[in-house]
Amino acid sequence: KAAQLREFHLRSVECLARNVYYEARGEPAAGQYAVAEVTMNRKATPRYPKTVCEVVYQKEAFSWTTMGPLQPPSGQAWHQALRVAEDVYYQRRPATLHGVTHFHATYVNPDWAKERKRIARIGRHIFYR
Repeated sequence: KAAQLREFHLRSVECLARNVYYEARGEPAAGQYAVAEVTMNRKATPRYPKTVCEVVYQKEAFSWTTMGPLQPPSGQAWHQALRVAEDVYYQRRPATLHGVTHFHATYVNPDWAKERKRIARIGRHIFYR
């Protein structure tokens, strides 16, 4: 039972880290933390799936999951993404984007953006509640 739980948490952190890596690896640390927070905020919201991995891989939720085969995460950027994911998953730092469930890159303008409240711009992403 304990081993299963430990495995579940490790897999959840890995899914979260992959989302940080593929969505925000070129962003400042604040932007990487923000992407991780959005993912966890969705998990905590009833209309989204109940696990981190289900949130990350929900159909069309994050653009990288719809692309073809990607290079596996590696290097310093992967280690950073894992650190960010662990910090957010295990609540090692205070959350700053309460209720924020959406973001997009500054160079796109999705239809849903006009229906939401813009909260912050961090690096090349805009975040919404």
